[in-house]
Amino acid sequence: MKIEILISAQQDLSDGASFYERIEKGLGTYFLDALFSDIDSLMILTPYDQNLRCTCTSAW
Repeated sequence: MKIEILISAQQDLSDGASFYERIEKGLGTYFLDALFSDIDSLMILTPYDQNLRCTCTSAW
């Protein structure tokens, strides 16, 4: 399965990481690690349909 992260979403991820990094050093990296871990977990989930998988993520 190939997961595509749109350019606009990549910018949102970068902006989010920068925001959290300003709050506390290392928090931006933690934010991205948590999100990419959730994205990686999509690979093992049963598909909702051929091109859609769903999961709950931790709140930020």
